[in-house]
Amino acid sequence: MPFLLGGAFAFTCYTGIERTTKDLDLFIRRSDYDRVGEVLRPAGYETDLTYPHWLGKVHKGPVFIDLIFNSGNGIAEVDDAWFEHAGDSEVLGVPVKVSPIEEMIWSRAFIMERERYDGADIAHLLRTGDRRLDWRRLLTRFGPHWRVLLSHLILFGFIYPAERDIVPVWLMDHLTECLREETHAAPPRDKLCGGTLLSREQYLDDVEQQGYRDPRLPPLGNMSPTEVTVWTEAIPDRTPTP
Repeated sequence: MPFLLGGAFAFTCYTGIERTTKDLDLFIRRSDYDRVGEVLRPAGYETDLTYPHWLGKVHKGPVFIDLIFNSGNGIAEVDDAWFEHAGDSEVLGVPVKVSPIEEMIWSRAFIMERERYDGADIAHLLRTGDRRLDWRRLLTRFGPHWRVLLSHLILFGFIYPAERDIVPVWLMDHLTECLREETHAAPPRDKLCGGTLLSREQYLDDVEQQGYRDPRLPPLGNMSPTEVTVWTEAIPDRTPTP
C-alpha cells in the first residue's frame, strides 16, 4: 500500500527541527483509502472518513493516525507527483518515503487560521531550498495562486536577510513581474474572496453575508457545497448555521 510519511516527522527529516507529536500523518491517494481500511481492520484498527474531501482517521486505543489525501481547502490533492518526487528517510530503523518538500510547502502555505499559521514552517523548509528544492516544480504547484507563494518568499527575505539568496533571482523576478502586470491591469469584475482558501473561518462573513464568491466551490475549486458546509460546521465553538 503506497503511502508517504508527513507531518512533524517529515518536517524533521527536511529541517532537523524536532517536535513532539501525538499522532502520525500518512499521505495516501484518495482511491486507496478503502483499501487501507481493509488492511487495518483485521488488526483491530478502526477507520473513520472524518472529512470526505481531505482526511480520514485510523485509531486503536490511544493510537491515532491521520490519513490525508488532500488539503482542507481542496487544493493540494495527493496525486502521482507526490510519490514520484518523494524523499527517502528512516524512522525507527525502517526505511520510509516522505512527502516531497515542494508539496509540504504548497499545502502548508495556505494555512493562515487565527489559531494556526504555518508561515514559520514554510520559512524553515525554504531555508533548505539550496540543497533539495525544485523551484520550478514549486512554482507550477502554486499555479494561479502565485501570490501566496510570493508572500512567503517576501517574508523569507525578512526572516533570514543573510540567506535571501537561497531563493533564485529568476523566481523573484518572475513573480514580481506577474505582480507588476496584474497591478497595471484592470481588476476582475467578479466579487471573489480568496480568503477562504487561507482560513475556513475568518472570511465566512464575506461569502455568507457580503456576496463574495467562494473559490473553494466549482468552477474554481474542488469542494462541493456539502463538503464546505461540513468543514465549516467543524470549526471549534462554531454556531451551526440554521
